[in-house]
Amino acid sequence: MLVFGAVPLFYMELILGQYNRQGPISVWRICPIFKGVGFCAVLVAFYVSFYYNVIIGWSLYFLVASWSPELPWLHCNHTWNTPLCADAGRNNSNLTILHNSPASEYFHRGVLEMQHSPGLHEMGYPKWQLTVCLLCVYSMLYLSLFKGVKSSGKVVWATATLPYVVLSILLIRGLMLPGALSGIQYYLHPQLSKLKETQVWVDAAVQIFYSVGAGFGVHLSYASYNSYHNNCYRDCIITTAVNCFTSFFSGFVIFTYLGFMSHKQGIPISSVATEGPGLVFQVYPEAVATLPGSYIWSLLFFFMLIMLGLDSAMGGLECVITGLMDEFHSFFKPYKYARETFTLFAVAFSFCIAIFNVTPGGIYMFHLLDTYSAGISLLCSALFECVAVSWFYGLERFTQDVESMLGIRPGCYWRICWKFISPAFIIVVIVFGLLYHEPLRYNDYLYPGWAEWIGWSLAMSSILMIPLIGIIQVAKAPGTLRDKIAYSITPIEEHETLSRTKEVSRFKCKHWLYV
Repeated sequence: MLVFGAVPLFYMELILGQYNRQGPISVWRICPIFKGVGFCAVLVAFYVSFYYNVIIGWSLYFLVASWSPELPWLHCNHTWNTPLCADAGRNNSNLTILHNSPASEYFHRGVLEMQHSPGLHEMGYPKWQLTVCLLCVYSMLYLSLFKGVKSSGKVVWATATLPYVVLSILLIRGLMLPGALSGIQYYLHPQLSKLKETQVWVDAAVQIFYSVGAGFGVHLSYASYNSYHNNCYRDCIITTAVNCFTSFFSGFVIFTYLGFMSHKQGIPISSVATEGPGLVFQVYPEAVATLPGSYIWSLLFFFMLIMLGLDSAMGGLECVITGLMDEFHSFFKPYKYARETFTLFAVAFSFCIAIFNVTPGGIYMFHLLDTYSAGISLLCSALFECVAVSWFYGLERFTQDVESMLGIRPGCYWRICWKFISPAFIIVVIVFGLLYHEPLRYNDYLYPGWAEWIGWSLAMSSILMIPLIGIIQVAKAPGTLRDKIAYSITPIEEHETLSRTKEVSRFKCKHWLYV
């Protein structure tokens, strides 16, 4: 999925942004009928901010809670604990870590307070401590974004490099723990039979597109600030290589501690390993809590999470801000502090929606948004982006654009992927994702039908922007229906050139008649 899907589209986005010097919406001057792809990408990025920034808020809450010699998720002597809770220091082969550990009860009952909400139909009021943490996160995002790439670029130097230092420290400490090598062995031993499951391929596609950032329009936004002759091919290769190395490297860090937990609890690693918030806010804190000087390791871990989270969150909101301000520049141009004001509006609106995720029933909303906001819709955005450039704008013209910037033509691999392989891969994944969709649940909570309708409505609201904006563009074009379609699939620069040619011809004709 990386080689034949995400990387070719990532490179395509860098080229589009750098060559056209436009955001993810305005760049579709090259093929106006597909301007909805830009709106789809911007909406997906905005929807992700509704829940992604909540993770950073949770991390900040845990960071503050770690400033204690005894971490609050180490024992079961707190008001939020139940009789089922068993202390982290106890070795018990019958202990199910995700449901009976103090870390699990701290996260679900102490932090989220899920015991006060039966489900989405009764979510309760926001928890003020989490709301304050969320407000701090959005304040940091605003301060990083309101001056554009001049401010966010400086922040990224810290947020992108410090996690490697923390990961290395955690790995060295983890390798000293009993059971660490068995965790690494489990990590490096693949279960090839899983490749027969269609959901594995869907998950792989969504994960790698999400990880690389293809389809969001984030890299397209950032690339629009590059110099014209910047070597974006080198940027593509280095970025994807570093991204894969980071994922692979962090896997070692994670599974050393999972192996330690498996050894300590006397249960298989498959029973310890989990995904989503469970790994980050239950299993890992549980492992760190039993180490000497546990609060120091906890502080390092959650500080790293905040740095990583802010890095990605800035990219998503920058896509929204750059995309809309470039598209509606005539509206924003008269205002002196347009960037600062609009950034404040975007951040404030996202914060107002994110508050729903810090209620007692917020985890159900979080999981709903996580499932539907950037799944099929993200893949659709990437698919139509690829189709628009390769089949309508024209692969030969796109290749000439690359040659004018970099002095080299893309090789056969890139051209074949852009035109055939990448679209085919994405189409197959989308079809499998729709055909084999399973009912949504979080732990023991099965989502009601109306909740899934809300999720699909959220996903479709971004996907439908593609045909809706396409119809509007065709309707706005002059001439007959055939002329309208022809105008809508050709670059606006050609329309302007054609109009000037017609004006010159009309003037010459009038001048000849006058003479």
